[in-house]
Amino acid sequence: MSSLHGGYRPRPEHLALKRGAVDFSDDAGVAAIMKLVGNAELPPVAETAGDPFVGVTTDGQPLTDLFALADEGAPTEKAAHQARRYLDQLTTAQQTLGVLPIDATEWRMWSNAFLTFPEHGLLLQELPGSARDAALSVVEASISCAGYERLRDAMRLNAELGKLVGTYPDTLTEYCYWFTLFGEPSVEQPWGWQLTGHHIDLHAVFVGGQLVLTPAFLGVEFGGDAVFPDHRQRAREFMASLSAPQRDRALLYGSMLSAELPPELAGIVDGRHRTGAGRDNRVLPYVGLAGDELTPGQRELLLSLTDTYLESLPPDPRAHRRNQVERFLDDTHVGWIGTWDEGAPFYYRVHSPVVLIEYDNHAGIFLDNDEPEPFHVHTIVRTPNGGDYGKDLLRRHYAQHHPGN
Repeated sequence: MSSLHGGYRPRPEHLALKRGAVDFSDDAGVAAIMKLVGNAELPPVAETAGDPFVGVTTDGQPLTDLFALADEGAPTEKAAHQARRYLDQLTTAQQTLGVLPIDATEWRMWSNAFLTFPEHGLLLQELPGSARDAALSVVEASISCAGYERLRDAMRLNAELGKLVGTYPDTLTEYCYWFTLFGEPSVEQPWGWQLTGHHIDLHAVFVGGQLVLTPAFLGVEFGGDAVFPDHRQRAREFMASLSAPQRDRALLYGSMLSAELPPELAGIVDGRHRTGAGRDNRVLPYVGLAGDELTPGQRELLLSLTDTYLESLPPDPRAHRRNQVERFLDDTHVGWIGTWDEGAPFYYRVHSPVVLIEYDNHAGIFLDNDEPEPFHVHTIVRTPNGGDYGKDLLRRHYAQHHPGN
């Protein structure tokens, strides 16, 4: 990892706080976090978590009949077994904190915004090693090998960032992540888990043989070329395949410089992302180039790009999800900000009725780059129209199996 450190310099005069979250009743803590992020708008997590859930839509009205109950081969039994093993490692008091109802509001209480993480569940670094390993075994049993490896790389890079900047020793660590179980781990009844903290917010919901892994936020402040190489390269290949008129339709803005973008696309917290924390009900119209304008070869390149974001799903659920994405390829839209040169920072969005992907190169938070750079990466994957957190599948499950409840 030492080769990564050469071009990165910490920002000067960072304030070292004691915890991984701000106590908003503490004036000094609030002043410290605001000095860190400046005039940035913090995600409206607490303000929106209790709102009726709609999901990301293009006009405020979710499309219906996009999702259906089915056996898609999710590793529900294996994950539930590991979850029960994890619970056996906990004290009664820890179980009370670490397990919430399946319909708890805390599902939506997550944020990547450093030092503002909502605290629920159990903090991995405060657990004994055996319990921490058991918690990670739940995650490992739920997702693919490639997805788990990328997740662990991001966790380790969080610790490397802490060593590089030399501050936040209790927060910029490998295990400063909150893990929460929702519901009772079971093959028959819905349940899930959440892992949340700096650059990682992952949600897994099991409904019988189905698995939903959105919303998913994954990022790194440095080392993005090592953790997200396909996310960059396949996107550049897609853009290179377009004709000039197609590129004109895909291009939203030709620059990533903050002075050349609208303020809402140049924030220090969300960057260009539109569907981050606290934006579960974002109304986001389609923009960019539509899938029905693509050649067969270009369609394959677009599917190849989306494949990188489905990679965290286990094989059988991934195949079902890919078929779903492919069915709506004509209605998929690609929007781009910046250039697609080899070493350039850029943002892109892939948006259809059933998937929404955002990739963004970010400015520095702990490092001293004031403009976006390729080594700082934020990614978000959502399931629009009520699919996030498995909400639509849960609604169908309860209507079918528990009518009247």
